[in-house]
Amino acid sequence: MSAGTAATQGVLDSLLASLVPSPGSLVPVKLEWLKALRAQALERVGALTLPNTHDEAWRFTNISALTRQSFRPLNKPNALKPADIAHLHIEEATTRLVFVDGVHAPQLSSINAEAGLFVGNLLSAPETQAAVIAAHLGQHAAFHDALFPALNTAFLIDAAVLIVPRNTAIAAPVHLLFISTQPDVASHPRLLLVAESGSAVTLIEDYVTLHDAAYLTNAVAEVTLGANAQVEHARVQRESGQAFHMASCAVSLSRASRYHSVSIALGAQISRLDLNVVQTADSAECSLDGLALIGGQQLADTHTFIDHGKPHGVSRQLHKCIVGGAAHAVFNGKVMVRPGAQKTDSAQSSRNLLLTPKALVDTQPQLEIFADDVKCTHGATVGQLDSEEVFYLQSRGLSEAVARNLLTYAFGAEVIDRISVASLRRQLEQTVLEQTTGQP
Repeated sequence: MSAGTAATQGVLDSLLASLVPSPGSLVPVKLEWLKALRAQALERVGALTLPNTHDEAWRFTNISALTRQSFRPLNKPNALKPADIAHLHIEEATTRLVFVDGVHAPQLSSINAEAGLFVGNLLSAPETQAAVIAAHLGQHAAFHDALFPALNTAFLIDAAVLIVPRNTAIAAPVHLLFISTQPDVASHPRLLLVAESGSAVTLIEDYVTLHDAAYLTNAVAEVTLGANAQVEHARVQRESGQAFHMASCAVSLSRASRYHSVSIALGAQISRLDLNVVQTADSAECSLDGLALIGGQQLADTHTFIDHGKPHGVSRQLHKCIVGGAAHAVFNGKVMVRPGAQKTDSAQSSRNLLLTPKALVDTQPQLEIFADDVKCTHGATVGQLDSEEVFYLQSRGLSEAVARNLLTYAFGAEVIDRISVASLRRQLEQTVLEQTTGQP
């Protein structure tokens, strides 16, 4: 066995050992159907290997640093008090569901279910929601050829679950807060959002840390929209600078539904987001916005796939990277227009800003079109700050450093401004301002 193979097997053994108790235990009677799903995923875990740069989808994303880590079982989550996480609250969110090191923390959560909205963890879901959950959980996020989603599913015991009733608009955003408090622990957060026909909801999916050590967050989200449903989805990753963050999000769009996501990647030494959106009926719309702001030795990878399978679909995508130090950002955005998906209207833009000579961006927008009556565009830019814009600000009395910081901040703020929750927007704008000011 080669050293590389041994290291890979070692981290897989570590991950499997950290996921105790055994896969067949702790499944409540009301969730018996989970056993079959978990067994399928566990079988795939046994057949799959840790991805590496020889795999096409990971060729720019070297996760060898992960193979040098070991993860221990979580004995018990830290007993946090509400005051410990007060600074993480979102003002507008009256409903907050908190998980600490992957374990639901009811003492930190605050549930204000509006108009029949169900928000809770999987184990507390009432029997009246069982059929809806069984129909969607594990049915959208593919794990057959993906190790990290397979690991998440193989040991799925609990999850954050939101079910928005038909023709119901939820006024306040729902905040899902996933907190890491212990080093060397692997957590596997799971999210299921079912927005039934005619409903509307705003969701904040927030990954944070209370320490600076290494750990693994392996998250999977499944979002399904019924006919005419609307979902605003803000996803914020602000993990420890030593953490590893692997995430998958699968979105299913029904007729005339509208999905808008804003994904912000700030933390983790290595982060990866696979975001897949599938149009299952005509006239569905999606808008995917993203920002990666990294420096030092960080690596941030975003892979997206928008699958237009029906006519009259609309998609818009803007992804930006601000890369300093010797950091490396990756963006791979694929849009597919399948046969029969006529009148598709799609536009994709990848814009990337390099702050230092050692910063690196690999960007690959892609179009695959199998219909002839469509309007599809894509484009990518990689560059440094415009010297004329810097000079203009200097001519107005700003120093060169301040001018560069201001332009860098404005570049990132364009994406953050698309978040609909004002207090979260202010938090992130302040973070971007601080990080761009501190970039070498």
